[in-house]
Amino acid sequence: MNDSKANTSKPGDLLLIAGLIVVGLALTVFVLLSRMGGQSDDLTVVIRQDGEVVAALPLDEDAVYTVQGEDDAVNRVVIEDGAVFMEEASCPDRLCVKQGKIRYSGDSLICLPNRVVVEITGQDDLGLDAVAK
Repeated sequence: MNDSKANTSKPGDLLLIAGLIVVGLALTVFVLLSRMGGQSDDLTVVIRQDGEVVAALPLDEDAVYTVQGEDDAVNRVVIEDGAVFMEEASCPDRLCVKQGKIRYSGDSLICLPNRVVVEITGQDDLGLDAVAK
């Protein structure tokens, strides 16, 4: 006896699967390319100390800003090549320095001991509501 139902795949099924794979790969390439060039000139680096804005700088211009706080608290914020990072901090754990660079709208660096928050605001070219890392 021949079991004709053992292999019921049809050429159309294989074509559908191949099409889904191609679409998935195309979307992946599109998202990766958008992510690489996904910055806009209207992104702003907002630096807050104790909840108050102490500086607002464009992300597309290199700059260094030093935040002086109470009890000799110091944070040095660097904007370089379209990214922001905390170069120096007087806090004991220096977690804000270890966070590395940020470059997209909604990203932030936070130094709790010195009460400093650095956030990128504005709209980027990704067209996404959020970016997961």
